[in-house]
Amino acid sequence: MWFKATASTTGGRFSLMERTLLPGGRMPPAHRHTGNDEAYFVLDGVVEFQVSDEVLAGGRGSFVLVPAGQGHTFGNTSTEPARLLILHSPALDGYFAELEHLWSSQVPPDRDTELSLMRRHGMEPA
Repeated sequence: MWFKATASTTGGRFSLMERTLLPGGRMPPAHRHTGNDEAYFVLDGVVEFQVSDEVLAGGRGSFVLVPAGQGHTFGNTSTEPARLLILHSPALDGYFAELEHLWSSQVPPDRDTELSLMRRHGMEPA
């Protein structure tokens, strides 16, 4: 993940990151943001989006908007890397800093630990 804009540079209004997804990577637990809109723009490859009950395959140039409160997850289910921009409004870069720390351990976190972190940042399971 490479942050292009963070809460500190946008007054908390939004955060913007570029993210590379490895082939066959894991999808985050399906969740909804209680107070954040999330938008995706696919730069390269194909990203699978699950938004509410709909499954979308987004290729280069695809844009997906997930309004606050709508359940979703995403990931790269293809055999090639994918890159995308992700925008959160208001900013959510603090969550990703904590998530990186959580996943930096030798042992991946269990689902309850990850869900607890999500809840602290205004996300709930979908």
